[in-house]
Formats: sequence, C-alpha cells, structure tokens
Amino acid sequence: MDKTALLIMDLQAGNLAQINLPSTYLPLVAKTISTARSHVKIIYITVSFRPGYPEIASSNKTFSAAAKLNLYVTGSPETLIPESIAPIEGDIVVEKKRVSAFSGSGLDVILRGLGIENLVLMGMATGGVVLSTLCEAADRDFRITVLRDLCIDRDAEVHEVLMEKIFRKRGEVLGAEEWLESLGS
Repeated sequence: MDKTALLIMDLQAGNLAQINLPSTYLPLVAKTISTARSHVKIIYITVSFRPGYPEIASSNKTFSAAAKLNLYVTGSPETLIPESIAPIEGDIVVEKKRVSAFSGSGLDVILRGLGIENLVLMGMATGGVVLSTLCEAADRDFRITVLRDLCIDRDAEVHEVLMEKIFRKRGEVLGAEEWLESLGS
C-alpha cells in the first residue's frame, strides 16, 4: 500500500460547524487515520485563501460569499482541523483554492512526487470536494476508493445517489472498517 494516499478533505472547523455530525463520525475518522498511518501516506486537504481574497472572482458563486464575510483566510479559526483528527509530523497538509482538492493546490505534483497511484477519499461534502476530487482523480488515472461512512453531506439523498450511482462507476466504495481490514490492520 506504499503507493496509496488517504485524503482527508475539508474536515475543518468552518465546514464541520455547518452540519449536525453523528457522535460516531469524528472518532471513526480519528481511528481510520491513526490505523492507516503505518500503511499509507496521510494527506489533509483544506480550503483557505490569502487576505483580500485575490483567488476569488466575484463571479465565483461558491466562494464569493466567504470573501464577503471574511471567512477562510489562512490560519483563521474556520480553517483549523479539529485536534482529535489533526495532522502529526510526517502528514502532509495541502491548501486548495477551489472545490476539487486538485484545483489551485499542487496536490497532483505531490502525489506524482510520492509515486502515489491509489487514492482513498473521505471528507465533507460528498457533493462538493469528494465528487469534484473523485472526477478529477479518475481523469488523472488514479485508482480510487471512497470511504462511504467517512464522507458526509448536508443532503443525505445526494450522498446516497453519489455513492450508489456515480462513485461506484469510477472506483470502489467501502466502509472505513472494511477498508482498514484490507490493510491487514
């Protein structure tokens, strides 16, 4: 599994505050990351912007609201990763500027430099970063696994449709425990 990376995407304070998380969610994320560390590369993906938001055009419907509210500036409280799932030495943190983990981040250069061929995806939102990253990763010829129970969306129906109808066409969809078992943990 040395050619595999686990991408923990957009699990940062500002995003997590927007959804009523099940009490089991963050502990399962923490367990998955901790167990996987000795088997795969751990890469956190966060969204953040420079002061003044030079990366955001007023026509960008997704991020222009954050700019108007002065949110998601690098280092601000909403960009922080909760302590229970925070990176440790040796993990990589990549800041992105758009929905996909690949857009405006340098992620592809990092993955190619590490010789990564397999991506395991988790994060918030299923219909946002997970969908966008999955599509772009498939187009870049990565093998993809999506951790069904570690992807979350405010719209449960969107989550289910993507998992059952879209993601399975581009990769494997597994539960976190099932994936961890495949690592031999």
